[in-house]
Amino acid sequence: MQNGTLKTMFPRACRTLMPALLLTLSLMTVAALHARAAELITLRSGFTVNCTTHEPLDENTVRLHLAGSNPDGNKADNYMDVPVTSIAAVEAAPDESPAPTAVANSNKNSTKVDTTALVASSGARHNVNTALLASVVQAESAGNPHAVSRTGAQGLMQLMPKTAAQLGVHDAFAPADNVDGGSAYLDSLLTRYHNNLPLALAAYNAGPAAVDRYHGIPPFRETQQYVARVIREFNKRVAADIRAAAQAQAARRTSAAITMAASR
Repeated sequence: MQNGTLKTMFPRACRTLMPALLLTLSLMTVAALHARAAELITLRSGFTVNCTTHEPLDENTVRLHLAGSNPDGNKADNYMDVPVTSIAAVEAAPDESPAPTAVANSNKNSTKVDTTALVASSGARHNVNTALLASVVQAESAGNPHAVSRTGAQGLMQLMPKTAAQLGVHDAFAPADNVDGGSAYLDSLLTRYHNNLPLALAAYNAGPAAVDRYHGIPPFRETQQYVARVIREFNKRVAADIRAAAQAQAARRTSAAITMAASR
């Protein structure tokens, strides 16, 4: 965070991952969701922060309290400190209805499909990290290609018919077409919001207009929960990939040591 502005730039597929940064963001975001936002803090950068309350620490710094509890129900004091000069306005959070849920429901065949190859090829094609795509698929449809939400979003990445048509997706229930269209859309949102992952995810869920209107993640409970859910899943997948890579490297070193010892 610099001058009260959260710097949460998401690395694309060809860049080095920064899981620690996203883990920190995830904890802050998740915390903000499990307590009803009472205030909207508008920063001079143009972004807004949802918090339960705020308090001055000294004449130069204000602490914004983001949480009542974490996802496990344990009390946690989650907050961020910002310079007084970075705050443009403080107002009561609007009592708005949440955005339509992106959790898919379907009366059709709920058989899951293996999306590993699909997200790998689409991620490479659109330069979006495959762990992120897999996390979005999990949050949107839990891997059910026939999923349909109550608002009409369809398929693995829950594309609305109008959005699917704009992306050139002719059959939203075809796994490959849906994931490729969803990847292209997410790529466009990451570009639009300068690789700011939380904003791109919020726009994927609530639409870019809502993000632009609030200059940040909209104060919709569903959207805030969605952003946190995807980031948690993404962090989990990144951590697993790092562990697997470390184990593979250790195995190679052990094998090389054994080979060297045998050759003596």
